[in-house]
Amino acid sequence: MATAAVDLLTGWCLFGLALLVILAFCWIYVRKYQSRRESEVISTITAIFALAVALISSALLPVDIFLVSYMKNPNGTFKDWADANVSRQIEDTVLYGYYTLYSVILFCVFLWIPFVYFYYEEKAEDDSNTCSQVKTALKYSLGFLVVCTVLLLIGAFVPLDIPYKKNSTEWEKMKLLVEEFGSSHGLAALSFSISSLTLIGMLAAITYTAYGMSALPLNLIKGTRNAAYELLENTEDIEEVEQHIQRIKLKCKDGRPLSTRDRRTLQQLEERLRTLRRRERHLEFIEKSWWSKFCGAMRPLKIVWGVFFVIVALLFTISLFLSNLDKALHSAGFDSGFIILGTNLTNPLNMLLPVLQTVFPLDYILITTIVMYFIFTSMAGIRNMGIWFFWIRLYKIRRGKTRPQALLFLCMILLLIVLHTSYMIYSLAPQYVMYGSQKYLTQSNMTVDGHLGNITTYMPKVCDAAAPEDQCIVTRTYLFLHKFWFFSAAYYFGNWAFIGVFLIGLVVSCCKGKKSVIEGEVDEDDSDMSDDELSVYYR
Repeated sequence: MATAAVDLLTGWCLFGLALLVILAFCWIYVRKYQSRRESEVISTITAIFALAVALISSALLPVDIFLVSYMKNPNGTFKDWADANVSRQIEDTVLYGYYTLYSVILFCVFLWIPFVYFYYEEKAEDDSNTCSQVKTALKYSLGFLVVCTVLLLIGAFVPLDIPYKKNSTEWEKMKLLVEEFGSSHGLAALSFSISSLTLIGMLAAITYTAYGMSALPLNLIKGTRNAAYELLENTEDIEEVEQHIQRIKLKCKDGRPLSTRDRRTLQQLEERLRTLRRRERHLEFIEKSWWSKFCGAMRPLKIVWGVFFVIVALLFTISLFLSNLDKALHSAGFDSGFIILGTNLTNPLNMLLPVLQTVFPLDYILITTIVMYFIFTSMAGIRNMGIWFFWIRLYKIRRGKTRPQALLFLCMILLLIVLHTSYMIYSLAPQYVMYGSQKYLTQSNMTVDGHLGNITTYMPKVCDAAAPEDQCIVTRTYLFLHKFWFFSAAYYFGNWAFIGVFLIGLVVSCCKGKKSVIEGEVDEDDSDMSDDELSVYYR
């Protein structure tokens, strides 16, 4: 009992250490992208806090799996200290953790982030009256609060009578587990609201993460264009634009006014010239920068990382494809949300995670790596595409130049993607997320000299839906994910869309040429003041 307590304490200490690492990462990440000239304390704190809460909620997944697995021995028997009361207490602790974190996420998404966003939108238009800015921000935030209230009410009272297949004992058992888990209206309301956000996160993952999984590694492999060569091209463009401007100005040398078309062309050329001048300053700085020389020396390592990320992306895609194919062939069907009650078509990650889970914290490290990989690939997709609302481009995400409003949008998108990560991990390793490394004892008869003997033995077997209910403990994460079957069905089709977008993005990234060494750092709508902090962007 003492050893078990020490081990559990060690697990929670590692979880606490992970919290500190998450906070440090979020602070560095947000500070890297926020604008140095338009930095706002409240938006910075909000972005760091929202992203940290999302990452902490994802960190509960391996803790949940570790706790249910740790209650059983490798031979399939429960440990001496793991009686029914202790097991229930552990499950309730994890459940309260999800309650707290998911409630905070709802607060951030539906109240705090909208309030801070609209506050700075009003501040940008009228910086004189703080009280008026707060009132307007609260007025717009109430709309989000109404949406949250509606989702909570729907979740609390939506019927949970899930159709199930006849003569399917395993499915009946899982149905009863879900219904028992959803006996509290408060828990059902919270689960429905979080599932709705996860559905939005799925759309964001399809849009940004799937494309980023192909764009990030191929950009590392292909590298960027040579700064000196780009500078030479830019100089030629400047000379060409100057000559064009000079030709237009010669038309009014004798005092004649320029035509409307010539004036519009002259204005466009002058804006183009200013942009080229800014590009010239950036390229000259890059050419002389020690950081660019260091990156050039690290070019072979970037290629290695790029190849590694390509392999990881293909591994994820193959695992996701096999898992979805398994659901298509062997799940309980659309009416159940394509819930799969056992693994028929295994995949690499589903085999690897249960093995690593036996040696804590190897699976924790792998799950953290997967989450961080999704974060970086999502960020790569967002940086390449920008933040769009249908066909309207709202914001660009650039290192050291991201406005407070864009930063809030960025962290909101990443928060929703991280929420969807839990289901992605379930899709990649359903057996691991459901039971961890648990085993249970099955009775078997030994055969002696070709005849059925009287010797009865018990053999350990990996937990699945066919196991006795009192022998295998289902994780709280799994029950959260499958409380509402229609969300599970949407996630299933979303996984196919994710695979399709990844393959399309892979083809597009392969066809595109090398990126500029200052890609995304210079735009026509930048002011000349943005060149005053070049050392910040290229350090």
